[in-house]
Amino acid sequence: MTDLSHRPETAHAALGAAFFDVVRPARFPQARLRFRNDRWAARVGLDGLDEAGWIAHFARFEPLPGSLPEPLALRYHGHQFRVYNPDLGDGRGFLFAQLRDLADGRLLDLGTKGSGQTPWSRMGDGRLTLKGGVREILATEMLEALGVYTSKTFSLVETGEALTRGDEPSPTRSAVLVRLGHSHVRIGTFQRLAAHGQWDEARRLVAHCNALYWPEAAAAPDPVAAFYDAVVGACARLGAEWFAAGFVHGVLNTDNINVTGESFDYGPWRFLDRFDPAFTAAYFDHGGLYCFARQPEALNWNLARLGECLIPIASRAAIEPPFESFADRFHAALARQTFGRLGLAADPVADQPLTHAFWTAMQETAPPFQQVFHDLLGGGDPARLRASPIRATYETAAWAETIAGLRTLPPAPGLAVALSLPAAERAPTTMTIEEVEAIWSAIDRDDDWTPLAASLAAIRRTGALNAALGLLRGPLARPGHIPAEG
Repeated sequence: MTDLSHRPETAHAALGAAFFDVVRPARFPQARLRFRNDRWAARVGLDGLDEAGWIAHFARFEPLPGSLPEPLALRYHGHQFRVYNPDLGDGRGFLFAQLRDLADGRLLDLGTKGSGQTPWSRMGDGRLTLKGGVREILATEMLEALGVYTSKTFSLVETGEALTRGDEPSPTRSAVLVRLGHSHVRIGTFQRLAAHGQWDEARRLVAHCNALYWPEAAAAPDPVAAFYDAVVGACARLGAEWFAAGFVHGVLNTDNINVTGESFDYGPWRFLDRFDPAFTAAYFDHGGLYCFARQPEALNWNLARLGECLIPIASRAAIEPPFESFADRFHAALARQTFGRLGLAADPVADQPLTHAFWTAMQETAPPFQQVFHDLLGGGDPARLRASPIRATYETAAWAETIAGLRTLPPAPGLAVALSLPAAERAPTTMTIEEVEAIWSAIDRDDDWTPLAASLAAIRRTGALNAALGLLRGPLARPGHIPAEG
């Protein structure tokens, strides 16, 4: 039985056929529900789906009532490792449905990964490995818990096919994933229009994005420049959130950056174990183009490409000021996010020297990344520092001076609530590659999903802490339901 309260939309279809191809989903030999995100299902009114209904919509892709009648494979181009590629587009996914966030009215997309071939598959099989799906659950849950604006893994269904891949032992199990995100309009979407000289369509896409995502820009004297300004600000904030979370996306191509500044599409991601500016997530990123500390530079470079697409429909004079504001906005956002994770209230401009001192100390001592934010919550209680497994780190000159500075800042409004949580709920949660591999090994070897469930429970305890600190932008509830496996 199903009892749906969702608010369906079809906004993307109104853009017209120049922006997408109507496609059919693959038929899978099996549909075994492995993960459903109950808290976000409730947020969008789909929590009333029973398991059969969930499988019907998120494995067979029967249309959601009132939403898109057919899946849409989106068209876009992009720079991949700074080499332009005009042969991109949704190659193993599509936009399945659109609906409204019941809490704040935002338009949200349900997009897929591993749902079959499209006109843009480029000889690929259009499939997703189960391991890739599990990794995306872990990435999105951890990022959300750490206050990063990210897409949400909404569903993962195992599909019963044996896949061959060059970067993991094969044959390996298959799955289809559904992500919930604010938008699937990419910088690469604009690059495709610019490459074809489709300036009327580019203007229409700007108007579409402003109406749905940036209403203040729609009312500005120059809506195109205001749109660009909004995207620059959102991407600067995203880069700061990644940095303060110790996250490396791995593949920051222009087709992986969307116009709402929401992190999405997780392939070779990593979280830092210890602070390492040069850490690179993708094994094929030999030059470290997208290493941890160069991610802000990568975002800025990608924003330059978006600006180039908009100059013909605005002007260079209108586009340059927002572009040039990126560094200041990134540093202000990094200060807010750093002190926010520490439970301290700070001026993002006046206290930038202290932000710099904090990250300099991190670089000089290379401590366990998440442990530092646990130890220094509220400025670093002396008893907590003495009990820390890295207490000697805080005795260095760099940290002693930084901690003294942190203790001069006032507490954030939610600090008392955060500190009142049981010690076990304030313990640092990590997501190292060894932990990820152990979770997958249990699934792959024994079909044991309990380590994943335990990890998600720990991650959501971290989310509860950061919710108290005011860092989260979404609901906080119990861990997503993972069906028991026999």
